Amino acid sequence: MKDLLQATIDEGASDLHVRALMPPELRVHGELVAIADDSFTEEDTFTLCHEIMTPEQVAEVERNGGADFALSHEDGTRFRVSVFKERKRWGCVLRMIPSTLLTLRQIGLPDSVRELLFKPRGLILVTGPTGSGKSTTLASMIDVINQERGVHIITIEDPIEFYHKSKKSLVTQREVGSDVPSFAEAIRRALRQDPDVILVGEMRDLETIGAAITAAETGHLVFGTLHTTGAAETIDRIVDAFPTDQQEQVRTQLSVGLQAVISQILLPKLGPDGQIHGRIAAFEIMLATPSIRSRIRDNKTFQIRSDIQTGAKFGMVTLDACLLDHYRKGNISYDDLITKSQDPESVVTKLKEEMGRR
Repeated sequence: MKDLLQATIDEGASDLHVRALMPPELRVHGELVAIADDSFTEEDTFTLCHEIMTPEQVAEVERNGGADFALSHEDGTRFRVSVFKERKRWGCVLRMIPSTLLTLRQIGLPDSVRELLFKPRGLILVTGPTGSGKSTTLASMIDVINQERGVHIITIEDPIEFYHKSKKSLVTQREVGSDVPSFAEAIRRALRQDPDVILVGEMRDLETIGAAITAAETGHLVFGTLHTTGAAETIDRIVDAFPTDQQEQVRTQLSVGLQAVISQILLPKLGPDGQIHGRIAAFEIMLATPSIRSRIRDNKTFQIRSDIQTGAKFGMVTLDACLLDHYRKGNISYDDLITKSQDPESVVTKLKEEMGRR
């Protein structure tokens, strides 16, 4: 397993896949690539998985069919690990956690997002599909607060990915499973621990979402993640998680407490030679203006996109506008522009208009 982890680091891959009856595969620039000719046997994958697990984690796989945990390679590189059983065979996926934190500017986020980190309270959501870099973005945000504000930051994660040393801030990092039984319980307990900033690694159920909204309401700056793409979709997902008789109250709470939704995806980045050189993030940024707050309160989230389109002066941007900008700069392919955009027809129309003006 050490050799496989080293190959993952050397190739700059994001993920390592270990499966029975398949060769080891790495995800490089978003594509899976086999790194050996020979396939693993069932005994191979059983042995490899057990190499990196504690007896407690082995028991969890036997009991629940899977276990998630973090792992450090001998050079200090950390991996998020998911071990599972499929068709009674053992397998695992290891995601490499970047060892150095990027600045918000390196990630591609505008100054309007940096300003959010100095808000005294409210809810900031970073959303996107699995593997879109949400954890990296959040870790970079926490690092800015840690360096520039004298506050108490509590992170609640499953598992802890980035270790933050206390700098100007005091950082407390709690791992669900080993330090506390659940996200919701951790948020409730955090409120008694004099926090200023709370990071909720995953808002995965109604109880956690409710606890995060309450924490934001009661004077804390709360960061959370959801597996949604787009600001309006994110708000709808949160509201729809609640029973019908509570939805109006939740809309009111969000209209007051929500500060921003930052939605992101990762795309293969093209170099000047037309070849893929790493990956690049595209963002949709919604900041809670009075107009957007009233849209949320009045259940008119379908109008939010037009507010984002006209909100450039506040630092807002739609995903399609960000994708178009990347395409104009030669950062992404035409295929990625069209397949990842929310309104492909309007993107094509804009490109034709630009061509016509030339």
